[in-house]
Amino acid sequence: MTLKDAAVGSKVKVVKIEGQGAVKRRIMDMGITKGIEILIRKVAPLGDPVEVTVRGYELSIRKADAQMIMVE
Repeated sequence: MTLKDAAVGSKVKVVKIEGQGAVKRRIMDMGITKGIEILIRKVAPLGDPVEVTVRGYELSIRKADAQMIMVE
C-alpha cells in the first residue's frame, strides 16, 4: 500500500521509499525515512496534496511523491 492509498486519520509506518535521485532526497529531507510513523490528516478532494504529520511537523506531500512511499 502507498501513502496516497492510506485512510484519513490513520497512522501508518513507512516500509520503503521508492524513486531515485532528487525525488527520493526531497522525500527524505522532509523527515520521512524507513520505520517512521506518519499520521494522515487530510487528503484534498482530487488527492493532491496529502497532508500529514511527521515527527510533530505538519507537511503537505504531492500525490506523485505520496505514491513512492510504501507503508503498512
